[in-house]
Amino acid sequence: SLLVNAAGQPRKEKVKLPSSLQGRQPNSIPNKKIEDPVAGKVNTSSLATRQHLSGFHLIPPRVTLGVLKEGCTYAATVILKNVGVNFSRFRVKQPPLHTGLRVMYTPGPVAAGLQVELEVEIFAMVIGGEDTGGLEEISHDIEILTETETLLLPVRANILC
Repeated sequence: SLLVNAAGQPRKEKVKLPSSLQGRQPNSIPNKKIEDPVAGKVNTSSLATRQHLSGFHLIPPRVTLGVLKEGCTYAATVILKNVGVNFSRFRVKQPPLHTGLRVMYTPGPVAAGLQVELEVEIFAMVIGGEDTGGLEEISHDIEILTETETLLLPVRANILC
């Protein structure tokens, strides 16, 4: 029970449920429900507690690159794992050119339980002409469009001018 602890005494603070049990990820926007006439329902007791039987998880959920030298290219790898029971598709909406960001990946369906690597590449460049004290902050959310939701991958970096 959520009202008592393991010793049977009333809890002093509320229990924080993980996002996987709450039915959504923290950085995601659910898509409108689209009925798929081909996909069948899975009626097993082990999956009865899960709200969504399809979806992806980002590992890590955000990319922080730290301080970067202007004029250099840096890369980070993010894993997109299919945690559903069916194969699922995704695509990445490429960030605008002025951010210096680019995402490289292999398109195609991802089978249940498998994962793909997304290579997030940044060319460190200073956009503004005003004096920013030697550092300029880059902050952008990369949109990953899946069949059930839109995942947001926050990318943060500081560029040394």
